[in-house]
Amino acid sequence: MKNKLQKKAPSPLTAVFTTIFIDLLGVGILIPVMPLLVTPGEYRITPDYWSIKGGFILLGWLTAAYPIAQFLAAPILGQLSDRHGRKRVLAYSIFGTAVGYAIFAYGILSKNIGLLFLGRIIDGLTGGNISVAQAAVSDVSTPANRAKNFGRVGMAFGLGFVIGPYIGGKLADPSVVSWFHTSTPFWFAMFLSLANTLFVLFKFPETHSKPSGEPMDWARSITNVRHAVTMPGVRAVMPTVFLFTGGFTFFTTFFGVILRQKFGFSQGNIGDYFAYVGICIAAAQGLVVAVVSKKLKDYQVLRFAVAGTAVALALYAWVSNYHWLFAVAPLMAIFNGLSFANMPTIVSRVAPDGNRGEALGISSSVQALAQGILAAMSGYIASISQSKVVLTGAAVVLLGQIAFWVFFDPQRHRKTEHDHPEFAGSH
Repeated sequence: MKNKLQKKAPSPLTAVFTTIFIDLLGVGILIPVMPLLVTPGEYRITPDYWSIKGGFILLGWLTAAYPIAQFLAAPILGQLSDRHGRKRVLAYSIFGTAVGYAIFAYGILSKNIGLLFLGRIIDGLTGGNISVAQAAVSDVSTPANRAKNFGRVGMAFGLGFVIGPYIGGKLADPSVVSWFHTSTPFWFAMFLSLANTLFVLFKFPETHSKPSGEPMDWARSITNVRHAVTMPGVRAVMPTVFLFTGGFTFFTTFFGVILRQKFGFSQGNIGDYFAYVGICIAAAQGLVVAVVSKKLKDYQVLRFAVAGTAVALALYAWVSNYHWLFAVAPLMAIFNGLSFANMPTIVSRVAPDGNRGEALGISSSVQALAQGILAAMSGYIASISQSKVVLTGAAVVLLGQIAFWVFFDPQRHRKTEHDHPEFAGSH
């Protein structure tokens, strides 16, 4: 009877879900707002004497600031959570995210470019809490429910990316509510982060009760890159991970600008369109990926899915009628969804025994580095031609496909579901 009357301990999964959702919501909110900051109009934050080309270069670097900071900080946050527990690190980092949103919002209001960069850097340094949240999921998961729990994490990613652009577009549109402004979405995200900080502090049970005594490796991000080219098996896939992620970053960084400049989309329209793209991706991952994964192995899917993403991106560059934008999105979603679903699977499968977690951490570092480097490059390419940004992204993704054909040999990487039975349903 006593056990029945005891209050049930709160599950950490709710806090993990909201943390990841809010992080991705913040990424999605940026998409419809960023084009307004560098293109002519009342929300432009660049000085009047700046050319629009200078604004595009600024946008590239402003977008790059977040993943570069995340690349440096995420491995450190992960180590700190091993030493001091998940709860404390999560709470501090989520609060830091709120501070980053507030600084960015004030930077928009004051048209202070330095504050915009500071806000994105702080958000990136603390946004590495996704790795801490995933570690908490691993702490409380058993072999029987691990896939289910990480599936919820994936759902949080998807929902954040779908809802973020939609909310960002609406909250930045004064035609919806007269006092809405381009800064409004970030004040909204700040309050969500503060609420989540309180939720973690009062409702999140510590999941890592045995602190690690391992010494801190402050250069872990650099170590991860070195391991990306030396770890057996993993090094065959990392060129594709880098090029695919970087090429797709060209699309996410500047396609909002193209929608505004070429097709006359408002911030609300941009948010609506990216939400539509997100829904297509979620549907593709839920339906197409499930069917294809039963018939083909991961490497067989990646032999064509990456190239399919490149073709879809190239089609975007050639579209001249906005109606065709809605026809290309499902095609892109299918190939993009197949690529994203199978890359972590193959990275985990070919990693040396006992290094699967490390291999996934290496992959995350490589993706963040790719996003940072190529986002910065995209601004310079956009200053020459906006349409060439998407075409360049398509070319980079295609290079990723070629790299997979060249470096990945199925006969040399013959680990199967018998080596990693938890992946048996994924091949």
